[in-house]
Amino acid sequence: MFTVYYVLIGIVTFFIAALVLGAWLRRHRTKENAEHSSRIMHFFFFTGLVAPPLIAIFYPGLIRFDALLGLPSLPFKTFFLALGILLAIPSLYFLGVTNKLLRSLGSGTNAFILTKRIVNDDIYKRTRNPMSLGFYLFALALACASSSTFVLLAASLGLIPAHAFFLKYFEELELELRFGESYLEYKKTVPFLIPKFAKG
Repeated sequence: MFTVYYVLIGIVTFFIAALVLGAWLRRHRTKENAEHSSRIMHFFFFTGLVAPPLIAIFYPGLIRFDALLGLPSLPFKTFFLALGILLAIPSLYFLGVTNKLLRSLGSGTNAFILTKRIVNDDIYKRTRNPMSLGFYLFALALACASSSTFVLLAASLGLIPAHAFFLKYFEELELELRFGESYLEYKKTVPFLIPKFAKG
C-alpha cells in the first residue's frame, strides 16, 4: 500500500507546488525568478510524477494495484493490451523527438538545463507541448497494458490533469517571462496540446 500512497501523494504534491509557485511567480515577474522556479518545478515533477510510477512498475507491480485495493481490473485484457501498445508508439516518438530537438535547437534539455531559445520547429510547429502529450500517452499506455483500473484512474484523473494545470498555470507564464514577445507570438499560432496537421 505504500506505493499507492506514494503515487497519490506525488500527484497532489506536484499540483500544490504548481499552484504555489505559479502564484508566487505572478507576484515576482522576473526572468531570474522564472528560471529558479522552473528548476524547482522540475524537481517536483521527477519526484512527484515520475519516480512513483517507476517504483510501482517493480513494487508492487502495476498489475497488482487492483488486487491490493479490492478493485476489479479492466475487462477485455487483450483489447487493452493492444490499445496500450498502440498508445506507446506515438508516446515514445514524441518523447524521443522532443528530447532531441530541445538539445539541438534549444541548447537545453527537458529538465534542469533550461533551453536558451524557443524551440518552434518540427513537431513544435504542430503543438506547443509534444513532450507532455507523449508523457500523457505513455501513462495511458501503461494503464491499458497492465489492465489496471487504479493506474488508469490515477493517470486520467490525477497525473494528467495535475500536469496540464502546471502547463497552463505555471509553465506558460514562466516561458513568457523567459522569452517575452517571441513566446507570445508562438503561443498565438500553435495549439496548446493536440497537434494541428493542416498547413499554414
